[in-house]
Amino acid sequence: MLAAPRTYEPTAPLRVAFLGLGVMGQPMAGHLARAGHQVTVYNRTAARADEWVASYGGRSAPTPREATAGADIVFACVGNDADLRSVTLGVDGAFGGMAAGAVFVDHTTASADIARELDAAARARGLHFIDAPVSGGNLGAINGALTVMCGGDAAAFDRIRPVAMSYSKAVTLLGPAGAGQLAKMVNQIAIAGLVQGLAEAIAFGEKAGLDMKAVLGVIGKGAAQSWQMDNRGPTMVDARFDFGFAVDWMRKDLGLCLDEARRNGARLPVTALVDQFYADLQAQGGNRWDTSSLVKRLRG
Repeated sequence: MLAAPRTYEPTAPLRVAFLGLGVMGQPMAGHLARAGHQVTVYNRTAARADEWVASYGGRSAPTPREATAGADIVFACVGNDADLRSVTLGVDGAFGGMAAGAVFVDHTTASADIARELDAAARARGLHFIDAPVSGGNLGAINGALTVMCGGDAAAFDRIRPVAMSYSKAVTLLGPAGAGQLAKMVNQIAIAGLVQGLAEAIAFGEKAGLDMKAVLGVIGKGAAQSWQMDNRGPTMVDARFDFGFAVDWMRKDLGLCLDEARRNGARLPVTALVDQFYADLQAQGGNRWDTSSLVKRLRG
């Protein structure tokens, strides 16, 4: 489901494919269709692809290879490195169906290694690859307000940027293949520490007997302000955790950060600690709770 129709940046209609219609991919592909592009979709569970076509038009295909045949740009948003290999490589993979010169844009949050691997595989086939993880969550996808961090060739990026702007507020090239994934890791590292700090602040204020919604309203006008405070602070006070970015997904992302840090020598003591706090929540059955559920640990 999309929010109210938005104004799209004028672009020439293209033949595009979208692989993966989860909570992010479904609205992102919907914006591409609303922006006037001819969209073919693929999803591992075919019924979801059929539902998308019923809502937005276009067509579905039974394999990534068939979905991407004749597409100028192929977008994907799947689960992890293994899922990416599955939809790109092999007999039924997208790379086997794409025409020479087409661009594959990967919105999955994955490793920088898989981005470099698929970039090399694409080049060997005369294709282009852009790693392009996103920030903004499901609401950002629904509202067409995602932030997209890209790695890859500048000429290919220039081709996909105006199309990707149909579901984004910013699409930025940050370096060669892998740079987008590394930037997303920076994003998740920053969020992990911020949410833990916000959780501690709220739990402390509650123990002190303060009206925490009133306190957040005051300090949210000063140096402590953040998106997390504005959007998750009040729901943390209300103990509402049935929305947003799931703990399981955050642990996957923080695992990527910690793996990369072991390779490049970066020190991430706070990130490692918060990752273990999320493991505590998983042990409590909170796999699908929102990441702001960190405050539950502190309330007991």
